[in-house]
Order: sequence, then structure tokens, then C-alpha cells
Amino acid sequence: MVGKEYFSPFLPNIQDWQDFQIFCRNSNALTLFPKRGENMNITDIRLKKIDNGSKMKAIASITFDDAFVVREIRVIEGQNGLFVAMPSRKTPSGEFRDIAHPINADARQLIQNAILAEYEKAE
Repeated sequence: MVGKEYFSPFLPNIQDWQDFQIFCRNSNALTLFPKRGENMNITDIRLKKIDNGSKMKAIASITFDDAFVVREIRVIEGQNGLFVAMPSRKTPSGEFRDIAHPINADARQLIQNAILAEYEKAE
């Protein structure tokens, strides 16, 4: 439970996380942190197939709740079939780090299944 002092003085009368979410909804504020158990919905997937002989087969973007988009998701042909690689950047040390990524296996599987289904439908 988050104490009131964490939110004061900017968010008066907020006692805990649930109060904060109610405040956000009632004030037309956008909360990017839904309550546990609430799911963000995939509302759009855009995909462009790439036919250049490389292991990268497509580039996709995915939109959640018509409010948040993740671009530059790659569909890659691996040893065990197609998989989805989240957008990443190369660090100064040469390591690649994801810019945006799911934080649990269920979310990763949901995203991968949706993008690969769109890949199969695309011409």
C-alpha cells in the first residue's frame, strides 16, 4: 500500500493505488499501469514482409488499447521456426538491449502469437 505522503501535495485524498487509479479515471488522466488482472488489448498490428533472402522476414508494429504503439518488431526465421524480436539498440559496448519488451512469458507469447498470425495472413 502506498502512503498518502507519496502522493501529496499534488494528488490530495489519495490513500493507496486503487484511489490513484480512480483519480486517474475520474480526471480523464491516462494511467499506463492497469490493476493486476486487467489486460491491455492489442487493437492493431501492421506488418510489412521483407523478401531479401535474409533471416529477417518482416517488420511489425503493434498498438495496445488504441493508445500505445511499439514499432520495429522483427519477425525472424530461426533454427526452430519463426519468432518475434523486440526493438533494440546497440549500446556503446556493442551489446544489443531491448527498448520495449514484455516483462513476462504470457505477454511475450500473446504478442508473438498475434504478430505471427498476422504474418501468415499477409501476402
